[in-house]
Amino acid sequence: MSFVGYTFIMHLTISEAMLRAAKMSAEEFRLESAIWLYQQERLTLAQAARWAGLTRLQFQRVLAERGIPIHYDSEELQRDFERVRKLQQK
Repeated sequence: MSFVGYTFIMHLTISEAMLRAAKMSAEEFRLESAIWLYQQERLTLAQAARWAGLTRLQFQRVLAERGIPIHYDSEELQRDFERVRKLQQK
């Protein structure tokens, strides 16, 4: 299934009873689900941070505290090098 060029919005409702059963707040659920999706490589770092309601740096700190490695591939490294080059030219 492809949604190229489209925005797909889905609202998810989790009952208070379910959160109580899981012994989690809504914020904890968002964080835990964001971490899981990130670990499964379903979301990028930026996407998972947004899902959790955190900045990228805050999300990275949470991952570091839990010993979860950052996914960083050669394409991302190349993009970062390009950003640094552009900043140095200014």
